[in-house]
Amino acid sequence: MQRAFGFGDPAEFDPFLLLDDFRNERPEDYLAGFPWHPHRGIETITYVLAGAVEHGDSLGNKGEIFSGDIQWMTAGSGIVHQEMPKGDPNGRMHGFQLWANLPSSLKMTAPRYQEVKSADIPEVTEDDGTKARIICGDFWGATGPVDGIAADPVYLDISVPPGKRKTIPVETKRHAFAYIFAGSGKFKDASAPLAVPTESVDGTETISMVAADDRSLILFDRGDEITVQAGEQGIRFLLVSGKPLEEPVAWQGPIVMNTQEQLQQAFQELQQGTFLKP
Repeated sequence: MQRAFGFGDPAEFDPFLLLDDFRNERPEDYLAGFPWHPHRGIETITYVLAGAVEHGDSLGNKGEIFSGDIQWMTAGSGIVHQEMPKGDPNGRMHGFQLWANLPSSLKMTAPRYQEVKSADIPEVTEDDGTKARIICGDFWGATGPVDGIAADPVYLDISVPPGKRKTIPVETKRHAFAYIFAGSGKFKDASAPLAVPTESVDGTETISMVAADDRSLILFDRGDEITVQAGEQGIRFLLVSGKPLEEPVAWQGPIVMNTQEQLQQAFQELQQGTFLKP
């Protein structure tokens, strides 16, 4: 598993907290899975590309999600769940888990759960062959089936064909990032990827395109569009954006609150058996 980001400065990706790329071809490495564990104060979005994930939670939900499926869970006031991955016939397992923070007003909301099958996720193909699966939000005239997430994310799985250049809109008031998981290419704009040097052309400062390949992460500054130039093998990436909450974060493991006192209370309730609310 690779952690693209998480447990750093939460303001950097606000409202998102963590993105894991769980990719493996050795079943002995992942079959132990993620046994029963608690969450409070966040929402998790799990997107499977290969293999399957069996899941269950303290609400009584249980099931299995397969390639292309989505599992969305609002932990809210508290939930205990487990996720047990299984490989495809070739032993491969691949997917992503994104954590989205909940605002203070919803930290103790009732837990909720939603499962979306691959066939219910719209896919839009442009004339140049660029494809986008719309998981959350509105994009290119389609609306993703996962809704009700407090961070109001736009969550896209985008494929750009070899050698093509594509400009993609993003909202200026959002934090946006791209995570590349196949192929390679270059990115620019959305004012610019953060910490990208400029180069002088005929005395004019311009923004360099940032090279990116498999497992690269690019965090964009505020702007209204990004441009991606696909490499020889094309490029496939997650493009995720959300409205910053701009609230204090107190975070330890699977529990994310606003103050240290709230965090301590959550762990005390775990010890006392009062974590789950009626």
